[in-house]
Amino acid sequence: MFAAVFGLARMASAPTMALLYSGLEPGSAGEVVRALEQRGAAYEIRGDAIFVEAAQRDSLRMTLAAEGLPALNNKGYELLDSLSGFGTTAQMFDAAYWRAKEGELARTILTSPAIRTARVHIAVPQARSFQKQPAPKASVTVTTTGGPLSAEHAKALKYLVAAAVAGLDPAGVSVIDGRSGRVISGESEVPAPDGGSEVAARLKQNVERLLAARVGPGRAVVEVAVETVTESESITERRFDPDGRVAISSETEERSSQASGTGGDAATVASNLPDGAAGQGGGGSSSTNSETREVVNYEVSETTREILRMPGAIRRLTIAVLVDGLETTDPQTGETTWQPRSEAELAALRDLVAAAVGLDESRGDTLTLKTLRFETPPQEGSPASGGLIESMALDVTQLAKVGVLGLVALILGLFVLRPIFMAPRRDGLPEIVPGALPTPAGDLTGGEPLPAPRKPEPDGQGGRLQESPALDGEIQNDAPQPAFGDVSRQALHGPPGGDDPVQRLRETISEKQEETVEILRGWLEEEETA
Repeated sequence: MFAAVFGLARMASAPTMALLYSGLEPGSAGEVVRALEQRGAAYEIRGDAIFVEAAQRDSLRMTLAAEGLPALNNKGYELLDSLSGFGTTAQMFDAAYWRAKEGELARTILTSPAIRTARVHIAVPQARSFQKQPAPKASVTVTTTGGPLSAEHAKALKYLVAAAVAGLDPAGVSVIDGRSGRVISGESEVPAPDGGSEVAARLKQNVERLLAARVGPGRAVVEVAVETVTESESITERRFDPDGRVAISSETEERSSQASGTGGDAATVASNLPDGAAGQGGGGSSSTNSETREVVNYEVSETTREILRMPGAIRRLTIAVLVDGLETTDPQTGETTWQPRSEAELAALRDLVAAAVGLDESRGDTLTLKTLRFETPPQEGSPASGGLIESMALDVTQLAKVGVLGLVALILGLFVLRPIFMAPRRDGLPEIVPGALPTPAGDLTGGEPLPAPRKPEPDGQGGRLQESPALDGEIQNDAPQPAFGDVSRQALHGPPGGDDPVQRLRETISEKQEETVEILRGWLEEEETA
């Protein structure tokens, strides 16, 4: 028992350990442990975690932070402080600059509580003559504290790194999950359609807010199913409009030619006549030619369209709305009755929902709106709430240790120490010798008859008891009690062949302590009276 109390006392007196740092690299963890040993602070190492006393944890963190501990291997711009102007080439400065950039980005990523470790690598191609400068690329490797890295978190890391490096596109950043070893986001990643979940959630929220204004919060259930386009399509279209021609140039060309001539003395019919033209001179001829040509150039109207349809467009909507009915209470009987909503009200609600979601029946959209009674299951138990211990911000572990120690001490006091102190002292009773005690019948030599004990009787004042003389040597009790003479005789003589009668009398007195006290009290009162 004392060993258990001692062990529990040590447990209760031992300080409560709290987490100081965890997940540190071996070099950084060694420096922290060495600093704790120099200060004489108590610490424990459990795996890759360092625990210190809960009362000193915050002060130790601040003190170690002032000394630059724990030192992270991801060094930032402090690397540039060690570079001097003498002996530092441009290549050395560029290497130190990009290394500092990587360290600063890793520090920024580690500020997220969900990320345990992070490494950043930036690849910047060297500039070459007569070649276009290629774009830089980067890769980020992270290890999470819990589950896998989400796609949204990886997208945020991409934009973080791309915004910190000039000329870096977010598509050129690859994010790798160190726990699963897979690429979360990279340059060749194609965004997968989400199946319209975001659109469905937005439409559902809009419809529920609209119905709550009429039927009340929680009295309408809305489910929206969005069927989206999962394939991509590229369309290139080129159109010509003949009625939309415009003259852009005109060219007119005119040509004209004229020719004339005279003939010789040719023999003709006229030359044989007496008055003919035989005697006249030779005749002449002439010709004229004119040509006009016009060329007009027209520009015909042309339209070129290129349509790129990506996955995610809404192909079909299906909306289901369940609205609770109306409950009325009879003022005379107090009974509550339920009745469905009217058709006019349902038609108005249907029009509102159709307008809120942009229902297009030609597209195949469907809307189902019904009014049915809501069956709310009864809630069992009560909601959990903070107790007194949480409100007082006490250390439950320390209280449990103190409680166990107090329980053990209480058990020790009640069942070990109390029986020791409360045990009857038998060594103070007078030793009974043969012939010392008188008996009623004078069985013992030299004995005198024993007076009968007195019975306590109420005195009529507040229930207090007083003793009255016994009548005829009998105890006036409701229940008959054996006379002490019989007890003494049986104790002294006992059965034939018994042991020492004095020893048996002692045992009888030990067993019949109350009767013995009454008899001794009767003896003392008789002596005082005499």
